[in-house]
Amino acid sequence: MHLIKDQSFGGERPLFAQHDLRIENVTITEGESGIKCCRNIEADRCRFIGKYPWWHVDGSLITNCFFEVTSRSAIWYSNDMVMRDSIIDAPKFFREMRGLTLENVQLNDADETFWRVRDLTIRNVRLQGGTYPFMFCENVDVDGLESDSNYVFQYVRNAVVRNARITTKDAFWETENVTIYDSVLDGEYLGWHSKNLRLVRCHIAGEQPLCYIDGITLEDCTFDPACDRAFEDSCNIDATIKGTITEIKNPVSGIIRADKVGTVTIDENILPPACCQVVVKS
Repeated sequence: MHLIKDQSFGGERPLFAQHDLRIENVTITEGESGIKCCRNIEADRCRFIGKYPWWHVDGSLITNCFFEVTSRSAIWYSNDMVMRDSIIDAPKFFREMRGLTLENVQLNDADETFWRVRDLTIRNVRLQGGTYPFMFCENVDVDGLESDSNYVFQYVRNAVVRNARITTKDAFWETENVTIYDSVLDGEYLGWHSKNLRLVRCHIAGEQPLCYIDGITLEDCTFDPACDRAFEDSCNIDATIKGTITEIKNPVSGIIRADKVGTVTIDENILPPACCQVVVKS
């Protein structure tokens, strides 16, 4: 593998079409497309300043690197990438990719990040700000995520999320085959219009959670007192709730078990078959 270290590159496509290259303590300065159409590239302790610095790269290892705010839309159309111990200040990262692993990475502007990524692995990652991270992702494996971005995990397919703390609006909308373990989910309208959503030992906060879902499983989950109108128009429910749920409204079918229920609202707007059982355990 060829090594380049302690240098700076700027302008248009300075490292275009490189193969089997390792760069150490390199700065990609002002300009565009610093590393493009490359294969088997490693970067350690590098700084990226210019726009679009890492496009169409197959096989990447990025460690201890920093992407400045001016490096927006930095990593697109690149497959089989591992990034560790790095900081990203720019938005619109990681688009149209396959085989992406992030470990110990902080994204300080997560706006429109992780769009259409397949086979995505997240380990100890923090997202700050922005909207719509993880749109249209497939085959997602998360263990350790902290996020205050809005509208996270929309249209996601086949995901497992563990040990997450998510503060958001409208999380996990129109997802399919998603399981979440041991996480705190704080945001309005959790999980609407999804299919096969499973939550295990999670704490749920925010208005109107878990509505319009086909196939919702809860195992030993807790609800914040402010949660209201839960399960509206949802069907195929199998829920076990620890403690109190404030309000259940018009669940369509299945069973909901809770230690205590504040209010069950059933009105003329309930959809058929209107056969959901609500069982109070205490």
